[in-house]
Amino acid sequence: MENLVLSDDLIPEARRTRDTFAVALTSAGVPGELVLTGGLSVPGALTKGDVDLHLRVEPHDFGDVVARLELAYPVASPHSWAATLAVFDVPGTRATGLAVTPRGSEHDLRFSRTWWRLRHEPVLLEQYNALKVAATGAADYEEAKSRFFSSISGA
Repeated sequence: MENLVLSDDLIPEARRTRDTFAVALTSAGVPGELVLTGGLSVPGALTKGDVDLHLRVEPHDFGDVVARLELAYPVASPHSWAATLAVFDVPGTRATGLAVTPRGSEHDLRFSRTWWRLRHEPVLLEQYNALKVAATGAADYEEAKSRFFSSISGA
């Protein structure tokens, strides 16, 4: 893939984006735990520089939270939506996406476990970075990333 940079210099900005959006969600009465995920949550990761946020909500709140967010933010990646995953675009100075999952669901565990492992297992991070460099385009990357995440997430 083209235009990849190391995450290290962008992580502070990504954390500020998370913190600012967390305040907005709290002010709007949206429950849940907002975490930074994706390449900008992993020092040494190659990234396109986009910010990935993950809102983990209690299962009984998921439907209501998604309905509220649909009124406030553009739906993103509708082909990726599932019974336990909703994705939105969040306005900001840097491309930002928000994934919403019920705690303990397949998607929640996939995101949480995979990014934790990439932060703590250097060999996996090397494999992830190599996957990004080798990708011939967005579709190729998404398919390879999905297979890779499935192989390491345990979900």
